[in-house]
Amino acid sequence: MSRTPRPRRLAAALSAAALASVSLGATTGAHAATTTGPLMNYVVNTKATPGHVRKTEDAIKDAGGKVLVSYRQLGVVIAQSTNPDFRTDIRATHNGREVESVGATRTAAVSEGGMNAVDESTATPVADPREGEQWDMQQIKADQAHAVTDGSRSVLVGINDSGVDDNHPDLAPNFDAADSVSCINNGVPDRTVGAWRPTTSSHGTHVAGTVAAARNGIGIVGVAPGVRIASVKVVNDSGFIYPEYSICGIVWAAEHHMAVTNHSYFIDPFEFWCKDNGDQGAVQEAVRRAYAWATGQGTLSVAAAGNSNYDLANKTTDNGSPNDSTATPRTINNNCLDMPTELPGVITVASTTRTGSRSSFSNFGLNKIDVAAPGSSILSTLPGGGYGLMSGTSMASPHVTGIAALIKSTHPSWGPRAIERALQQEADDAACPTTPDARCTGTTANNSFYGEGIADALDAVTH
Repeated sequence: MSRTPRPRRLAAALSAAALASVSLGATTGAHAATTTGPLMNYVVNTKATPGHVRKTEDAIKDAGGKVLVSYRQLGVVIAQSTNPDFRTDIRATHNGREVESVGATRTAAVSEGGMNAVDESTATPVADPREGEQWDMQQIKADQAHAVTDGSRSVLVGINDSGVDDNHPDLAPNFDAADSVSCINNGVPDRTVGAWRPTTSSHGTHVAGTVAAARNGIGIVGVAPGVRIASVKVVNDSGFIYPEYSICGIVWAAEHHMAVTNHSYFIDPFEFWCKDNGDQGAVQEAVRRAYAWATGQGTLSVAAAGNSNYDLANKTTDNGSPNDSTATPRTINNNCLDMPTELPGVITVASTTRTGSRSSFSNFGLNKIDVAAPGSSILSTLPGGGYGLMSGTSMASPHVTGIAALIKSTHPSWGPRAIERALQQEADDAACPTTPDARCTGTTANNSFYGEGIADALDAVTH
C-alpha cells in the first residue's frame, strides 16, 4: 500500500502455543523507573525456548514494563513501558542477561486511537463495472487460467491490511470470519466480531477483491475467485502499520493455516529499518524471525515493492523516516531493509501499467524484485458494495497473491518454496525499455524493473 500508497500504513482470544502471556496491569518491579516517560512499545529478543522467554518476561516486569504478547516459538516478546531507561534497566537484573536485543517499535508515543487516516490511493467510483474492464486479469492471463481452476475452497488467503468489508456482495461468498482478526491494539489479537472490518480505509477491501472477488454474476472477478479469504487487520485508524501489528498478523496467519498472505504496506515508522541501529536492528530481527517462522509453517508471504521509485539494490538516503514524529534525512545502506518486502522468503512485487511498462512510482532493484504485475488504475471492490480504481504496488501484489493461491489449489502438497519457484519460472520475461534507462539493469530473463518477468497465471497452473 504503498507509501506502499499508504496505508503501504480488546477481547483477545490468544493461541496458547504462540501467545503465552498478556499482562495489561502496571508493573512495579525491583528496577521500575522512578521517572515517567512517554508510553512506548518495544520488541525484546531472546532465545526461542520457554525458559529463556519466561526469564525475559520477568526482566521486562523488573524494568517497569508490561508484557503484551510473547511469541515463544520466535523468542520475541512485545513489551510496553513508560520507563525512559527501559532498554538499560531490562539488563540490570540477572534475568536481563537473557535479553539478546531490545528496540522501540516507533518514535512517537503509543496512541492506538485517532481518525485521521491517510490513504494515498485514489478511488474512482464505477457505476456499472464489468469483468471486461479488468485489463489486469488479461495481462496476467487469469481469465485463461480460470478455464483450469478458479481455486480451491481448501486454500485460505490472508489479507493483511486495513480490514475487509465482508458484507460486500463480491467478497461475502468467500469470506472466512472465523479466521479473521484485528492486530491493531498493541499487536494483541482481537477476535471481537467485526474488529477486522475497515474503519477509515478502503485499501484492504480493494486488495481483497483483486485476490478473490467471487464469480457470482456481480461486479468483478478476482484472480482466485474460488478460494477463501480472511481479514488480518494490521493498519490502525491513522494509517500506521507498526512492527507489533505485522508480527501479530503473520503469526496469526501461520497458526490459522493460511497458505498465502498479502502485505501491501511497509512497516512504520521507518521506510527502511537499519540493522546497525539499536532499536531498528532489534525490530528487524524480531520481524525477520516472525516471517521466517511463518514460512516454515507453510505460509507464503507476498508483498508490495513500494511506491517511491527507489532502487532497493542501491540504497543511499532515506528522507521520510520516521513518519510518526519528525522525519530526519539520513544516509542508509543495503543493510537497511524495507519490511516485509525485503525479508528472505517474501515475494517482492513491482507494478506494471496497461501497456506492460514499469509504473513510474514502482520501486525496483536487481535481484530485489521477484516478479511484476498490474498496479496502475486497477478496478476492484470498495467498502459499502462499491467498486473503484486504485494505483500502487499495493494493487500489483494481490495479483501475485491470487496466482499463488491458484498454484496451491492445483498443487495442494506444495509449500512456500515450491510456489515461489513456480511464480518465478512461469513469469513472462520482460525486457528493459527500448529507450535506454540506466536504472534498468540485468537481462531480459531477470532485471531490476520486472525481476523474473510479469506474473503469468495460466502457465503457473498448467506447467
